[in-house]
Amino acid sequence: MSQLSGLYAIWLREVKVFFREYSRLVGSVLTPLLWLVVVGKGIGASIVDDESFGGVGYDTFIFPGILCMTVLFQSVFYGLYIVWDRKIDFLKEVLAAPLNRSTIFLGKVLGGVTDSMVQVTIIVILGYFIFPEATYTIQSLAVVYLFMFLLAVTMTSIGLIIGSRMESPEGFSLVVSLVVFPMYFLSGALFLKKNLINEAPYLYWATVANPVSYAVDAIRYTLLPVEAFNEFGLALDLAVLGGFCLALLGVGTLAFRTMRL
Repeated sequence: MSQLSGLYAIWLREVKVFFREYSRLVGSVLTPLLWLVVVGKGIGASIVDDESFGGVGYDTFIFPGILCMTVLFQSVFYGLYIVWDRKIDFLKEVLAAPLNRSTIFLGKVLGGVTDSMVQVTIIVILGYFIFPEATYTIQSLAVVYLFMFLLAVTMTSIGLIIGSRMESPEGFSLVVSLVVFPMYFLSGALFLKKNLINEAPYLYWATVANPVSYAVDAIRYTLLPVEAFNEFGLALDLAVLGGFCLALLGVGTLAFRTMRL
């Protein structure tokens, strides 16, 4: 078996598993919509001055953050499959195949990224009808999907790294919850990061160190081209998120090479 064939086989298996779980697909779509309705409309109803959010409604403001939330949660929790594969001994069969550990890791990453991109595409399509203020062009969608892809690779790598070191689903869920919720809430998905500089500078620097912040920043400014939303700049967003992506791919490959069954 060639490495490329093995990579394709692992990716295909992950995609087939995903499409057989209809409840997972439905849940992954309903959860972001629930956030948009409850958080977007609920908090938005108490905001009198829309100028605080670039002149758009609060639900529209958080829409790019909800896209990133969908990628973040789906991608990181994808690492749980490593734990289950170990429990049912499927992982032993994969590792016994004449494949490099890096090939196995990349196949898993591509499977998780594909799952995330399918789910987020549904939210993007719904957003076209729900938020007419958003800029939907070929160029804007290309930028949005570039950053969502980089974020999905980064977060899937984190999930697989954690999963490669965990032995129980319960332990994995606990550790991942401690990772994803701070990353989401400190990403600027629900607020403008620059407002923290004077009020809570320590939280501002936490958002700067968070890779999700750069995806939120780029996607928000692309879909809602308000200058106030361009907090870091697209060039810096791409450089930082791309750097995180490459670094975590390297760490993930090393984690799989040293993984114990």
